[in-house]
Amino acid sequence: MEPTTKKVIKNRVAFLEKQIPGYVSVAGIVGLLVLWELVCRLNIVPPLFLPAPSAIIMDGWQLISSGELFKNFMASLYRILGGYAIGAVFGILVGLMLGFSKRADAIFTPIVYAIYPIPKIALLPLIILWFGIGEMPKVAIIALGVFFPVLINTFSGVKSVDPILIKAAVTFGSNHVNVIRKVILPGALPTIFAGLKLAAGTALLLLVSAEMIAAQYGIGAMVLHYGNLMITTKLMAGVLILSLLGLLFNRGLQWLERILIPWK
Repeated sequence: MEPTTKKVIKNRVAFLEKQIPGYVSVAGIVGLLVLWELVCRLNIVPPLFLPAPSAIIMDGWQLISSGELFKNFMASLYRILGGYAIGAVFGILVGLMLGFSKRADAIFTPIVYAIYPIPKIALLPLIILWFGIGEMPKVAIIALGVFFPVLINTFSGVKSVDPILIKAAVTFGSNHVNVIRKVILPGALPTIFAGLKLAAGTALLLLVSAEMIAAQYGIGAMVLHYGNLMITTKLMAGVLILSLLGLLFNRGLQWLERILIPWK
């Protein structure tokens, strides 16, 4: 191999392995906020349509000091954590069952793919009719929205496991439980976590939609309330809290993924 070719390959490998410092991401966020502030200060966009970050922070602090933000945030946190946990657990269990059992696959997979495209928020009036007014319908609609992407990704992950590994485990005397626990589940975990991350965005979307339709408290209800009053600073404060909640969800799943899938 010529020295020039070796140098090109070495540079490409170094580029692929290059680590970007953490301050680059922070600098990007700070730069965006500074640009946003300048646009608002120069009155390029009216404050009613796009309030400045400084104004949002001031009104956000007012919401915090009054206790209003904490009350709404805790209501939303309870709903999204409960619905996400229920939907994720049942999605993984049913996905493993459909992926491992050919009979269950033949019976239930067509039903799953028939129900999955239905917009889940459209089912909220029916769920309210079943469970009444209260927290249960909101938790149930989030759980339903989380259930399907987790189920489908778990099913796909199980199907992608090398059949030779399963046959080898069975040949050496492993029962069904051990095959699932030691072969299928580890092999499917990367795809399962992809479904969990996808479901996190769905859960946040359904949380806000449900709170805007049928809730007195919650970040979604707060955003709708201040939107109706045209107080955009407090509306944007609620939107930023939702963004922060989504970021925390994503970081938490990444942390859990590093622990459960260290080989990835």
